Amino acid sequence: MKEIALGILAALFFAVTFILNRSMDLDGGSWLWSASLRYFFMLPFLILIVYWRKGWKPLAHEMKSQPSRWILWSFVGFVLFYAPLTFAASYGPGWLISGTWQFTIIAGVLLAPLFVIKIGNQTIRQKIPLLSLFISCVILLGIVLIHVPHAQSVTIETLLLGILPVILAAFAYPLGNRKMMDVVGGRLDTYQRVLGMTIASLPAWILLAIYALFTVGLPSMSQTIQSLIVALSSGVIATVLFFIATDRVREDQGKLAAVEATQSTEVLFVIIGEMILLSIPLPDTFALIGIAIIIIGMLFHSFHTVQLAKKSQL
Repeated sequence: MKEIALGILAALFFAVTFILNRSMDLDGGSWLWSASLRYFFMLPFLILIVYWRKGWKPLAHEMKSQPSRWILWSFVGFVLFYAPLTFAASYGPGWLISGTWQFTIIAGVLLAPLFVIKIGNQTIRQKIPLLSLFISCVILLGIVLIHVPHAQSVTIETLLLGILPVILAAFAYPLGNRKMMDVVGGRLDTYQRVLGMTIASLPAWILLAIYALFTVGLPSMSQTIQSLIVALSSGVIATVLFFIATDRVREDQGKLAAVEATQSTEVLFVIIGEMILLSIPLPDTFALIGIAIIIIGMLFHSFHTVQLAKKSQL
């Protein structure tokens, strides 16, 4: 239950991403700067945290021992996650992006066979937890209902450029996160892992920033400030909270699926945030039913997680 609570708290801070990315786009800011500035701003805060916790030397040792794996899975988990999200914000409102992002619930469950666990001398491939998959599909039904009122206004361009990139991000984020957990094998804490992934993904963000500089010029002060807020809220606080939660349950695919499903609550936070900050209207009946289904699905996931914990103690 503690991991579920951490996941929901992370979702609250993650919601800032969808709201402010849309806000920056409406103000004329380029998605290239929205993406790269977040990770540039994350870097000094994470360095200070890791240095203060005396974790720099172990991190440096781990990154030097297998640099190619750090670069690969950091690119998947951070670049292929966040660049598509900011790009999609140029073609769709926050509710559409955050709602489509919930495919990560299903993606996280379906990725299970890509991972193995070792029990003694045996290597066992993980299986898809069917009950967790079913509960996640219930939550996804709620997400679909939220989208129904807006379905007629979605154009082909919005579908291709505002939804497909988010589906890519929805698979990349849990894949990169889980693979990096395998790479470090519990030898690093969450702060070290997030900092290491940020450093390893820097070449991609630098290239994006250079391209942005020559194509759209420097970012505005408004975009810079909003990117700093996103970096602190989503990049540092939310990412660390979420990674702590997934680290704690990384050996159990059912519990891991439950923690990853907490990200569905982002939709609720985004709707509330956009109503307050961007003046969107109150969701209609379909959307409210969808929200209720999401909450019910999360309660089922929490109950299932408690049952799994009890069984593991027997």
